Amino acid sequence: MDIPLAKPQALIVIPSAATLPLTEPAGHPGLSTGFYLVEMAQILEELGDEYDFTFATPDGHIPQLDINGLALASHAGAEAGAAMASAAAAQASGFDVDVFRAERPGLVARRDRELALAGHYLGRLPVSEALPNSDKEVVLLRDDLVKSMQDLPEHTYPSVEQLVRRHRDPEDSFDLGAFDFVHLPGGHAPMVDFVDNPWIGELLHTLRENGALISLICHGPVALVSAKYRVRPDGTIVTDLQHAFTGAGVTAFAKSLELFVLSDGYLNLPGEKVSLGYFIDDALRDAGYQVQTPADPGAIEIVWEEGVRLLTSNGPHAMDEHTARLRTLLPRR
Repeated sequence: MDIPLAKPQALIVIPSAATLPLTEPAGHPGLSTGFYLVEMAQILEELGDEYDFTFATPDGHIPQLDINGLALASHAGAEAGAAMASAAAAQASGFDVDVFRAERPGLVARRDRELALAGHYLGRLPVSEALPNSDKEVVLLRDDLVKSMQDLPEHTYPSVEQLVRRHRDPEDSFDLGAFDFVHLPGGHAPMVDFVDNPWIGELLHTLRENGALISLICHGPVALVSAKYRVRPDGTIVTDLQHAFTGAGVTAFAKSLELFVLSDGYLNLPGEKVSLGYFIDDALRDAGYQVQTPADPGAIEIVWEEGVRLLTSNGPHAMDEHTARLRTLLPRR
């Protein structure tokens, strides 16, 4: 009798931060945030039959789903810009959510599939609060989504530190070298828990040293800022500004788009100036990376840095092309 071969392995590290700090307005407690499902779900859908996935978070906490990442325009791929403009026009006055959804059946169906994947792989998740300038359709979606998750099991997530320590433990069979690739999705949560995180840095280097492909999208590439850190077996943190990833070509969510999200998008607080502590692309440049962003901020940008097996792309609109490129780079079995 033939024994079925074990599936290849993939690691997904989901940011778990639930609050996005603001530098303005002064004294603001921060905005409810989370991760973007759309920046992970296509990988689960296309590779789920081929791969076994391990899910982790930086601190071992349950990740929070960002309701803003479920806006239908976010599921439009390369047509996201046109879909966003269409949504804004439809929601300007006299908004009817049933008509809005009926006019976008393909996007609704895709979102439904992705939420089903989330339920299957991730179980019950907390959902970020709707913000004053959130898309009107997702504001109405949120309560139904929370209710639909109530009967799902709550999963546990190892922390990145636990993964590294298990990998180092000679009595533990867990091996980071078993993963063909790691994927880190975005949303705004990575701005909180992917940066200044020595264990994220150690994980990225260990995976690189073991030949894994590193896949990052949108705000996820900010994890590379933490690559300046290594963590020795005794827990000592070492900083090296000339590490193996230094100088790599990358892309990420552009400052021009972030400024739009702050002034006119869901991070806008009516009547207030809203500022973040930093921008992703600036942070990557300051950390020594060669950041590539398209002249048209709504265009898709994908960068493959073969020397360190690093694949980055610049936003949820790039997810389909990112996944297709990822597939071509993975081992053929």
